[in-house]
Amino acid sequence: MKPLVEAQREVLAAVGRLGTETVDISDAFGRVTAEPCVSRVKVPPFANSAMDGFAVRAADVARTPVALGVIEDVPAGSVPTLAVPPGSATRIMTGAPMPEGADAVVKVEDTRVDSDGAVTILEGVTAGVNVRKAGGDVGIGDTLVDAGVRMTSRHVATLASVGIMPLVSKIPVVAVLSTGDEVVEPSTSDLGPGKIRDTNRLILKSVLRELGVEVLDLGIIGDDPAELSEVYQRAAASADVIVSTGGVSMGDYDFVKQVLGDMGSVDFWSVAMQPAKPFAFGSIQGVPLFGLPGNPVSTFVAYEQFVRPALLHMMGATRLFRPRIQAVIGEDVETTPEKDVFLRVMLAPDRSGTFVALQSGGQASNVLSALAQADGFAFVPVGVGSLSAGDSVTLEMFTWNEDRMLDD
Repeated sequence: MKPLVEAQREVLAAVGRLGTETVDISDAFGRVTAEPCVSRVKVPPFANSAMDGFAVRAADVARTPVALGVIEDVPAGSVPTLAVPPGSATRIMTGAPMPEGADAVVKVEDTRVDSDGAVTILEGVTAGVNVRKAGGDVGIGDTLVDAGVRMTSRHVATLASVGIMPLVSKIPVVAVLSTGDEVVEPSTSDLGPGKIRDTNRLILKSVLRELGVEVLDLGIIGDDPAELSEVYQRAAASADVIVSTGGVSMGDYDFVKQVLGDMGSVDFWSVAMQPAKPFAFGSIQGVPLFGLPGNPVSTFVAYEQFVRPALLHMMGATRLFRPRIQAVIGEDVETTPEKDVFLRVMLAPDRSGTFVALQSGGQASNVLSALAQADGFAFVPVGVGSLSAGDSVTLEMFTWNEDRMLDD
């Protein structure tokens, strides 16, 4: 059997990165930066008020209460026209530019507006209080987002604040298909004898869309070598990556293996992992192909360990794998020591705040209900085989964003 990390390394070495394009910032969510995003402007672009209140000279309010003459109102979106002389103040709203001469803002709650139009300052401030300095958030030349970052809403908002339209990697088109005469559409109301609803394609379409790639749904293909060959050729002509499920084991009707062996450079691996031991990887007409096992949990595990990191690599990301954290296992567990095992677990803190992992249900590769309840995988590496309640365990959180490299 091929060790998991060796298989992952071979997959990543075989897939190339896509080209780049500049996108409008409104379309940048989820895209991967192809170069550092460097600001050419300051944020804020000018010193402005952090509060609704009165712009003053701090020296004038060192002792309070003190009455000051109000010379001007400056709402947000306008600019002051008068400098603030000693003994005066400017009414100012949050975000409005600071008038010349003023060096602090007294918030409105600490003032009293008098009948003659003056304002009485009830609480003094020192210079700089409630003033946002020009460039206090972002300076000219600051790197806001490094290259290789899959952008969140926070990154997008930061780039929008400086007007950057980022250069990003292109989005891959991923062709998805399920195989097997036994598989029917999920909407089928009455299953015939020997039939099962297709969950694999739905899993893949969902996780791929979550990743932000374009999905090409090629449907369900029966156990017909000619039809399989035609669909794979069509996928290779239309997509950047092909992902199929089923037909990669040793059964007499696993025609996928036969077809792929005739069409392209595809290897069939027995990976030392559980679930998802049978796995095919290679290319058709230069397009990377992933042949995932037919059991639905195996499909999900293989996607997480191979397809998702490879797609992120193609998109130019520097962080490819899900975050891992340390926890304790909450029950005795027996696994096979010959494989890396991915248990589906739920996570909860105990009274001390330590994360405790409990199996979320049955661990067979067809048990989708346990996968639905899980927060992540408890990773039991080759050579371990068993855990006792209270033992330390590594969790791989597929509900969290990726934050590590292959060798982390």
